[in-house]
Amino acid sequence: MTSLKMMMLAAAGTIALAAPASAQVNGIAVANPEAAVARSSAWTAAQSQIQTQYKTQLDQANARRTAIENELRPLYTAFETARAAPNANEAALRTQAQTIQTRQQAGEQELQRLTAPASRAQAYALEQIQRQIGAAVQAAVARKNVQMLLRPDAALFAQPATDITADITTELNRLVPSVSIAVPANWQPGQQQAGAAGAPATTPARPATTTPARPNTGR
Repeated sequence: MTSLKMMMLAAAGTIALAAPASAQVNGIAVANPEAAVARSSAWTAAQSQIQTQYKTQLDQANARRTAIENELRPLYTAFETARAAPNANEAALRTQAQTIQTRQQAGEQELQRLTAPASRAQAYALEQIQRQIGAAVQAAVARKNVQMLLRPDAALFAQPATDITADITTELNRLVPSVSIAVPANWQPGQQQAGAAGAPATTPARPATTTPARPNTGR
C-alpha cells in the first residue's frame, strides 16, 4: 500500500511540474531577509574593512585561540583517561572538570576582549543596514507585485523563481550602498533600530571562539 509520505512526495512532484516558472504564484513569494543583508554590498564591504582595520587584534585572537585549545587538550585527555579507569574517583573527576571549565571560561572571556572592537564595528555596520531592511522588503514586494511574503522554511513547497531574496538585496544596495565602521564613542547596540520596524534580527558574523566542549562527569 502506498504510504502517506510517498503520496505527498508524488503530489509535490506533480505540483512542481505543473507550476509555471513565474516570479510568483498568485502573488505569493518567499524570501530570507538575513541572507539578503548578508549578500548586500554594504555588508560585504564592511566585513572587508573590518578584517583589514582590526587585523592585528583578530590575528592575536586566532593565535590565542590556538594556544588555549593546546592548553586545554591535555587536560581533556587526562580527564577522559581518569574517567575510563576502573573505580574512577567521582570527586576527583568533578575537580578536574571544574578546572577545565574555569580555564575554558577564562579563555573565552579573553577572546571576547580581543575581538570586541571588531565585533562592535560589525554590530554598528549591521544596524545601519537593518534600518533599511523594512523599506527594501516593501520596495521588492511592490516591484514584484507580491501579496504575501513567506520565509522559505514556512513554505511546504516553493519554486526557486518565487524567491525574491535577491530582489531585496538589490533594494538594500540602492537604499544603503555603504556603511561606516567608525563606531561613535557613545553608541550602544539598538539605538538605530527605530527606523527598522519589522526588520529581522540578524546576528553579525563574529570571529569564531571555538573551544572544546565541557567534559561530562557522568559515568
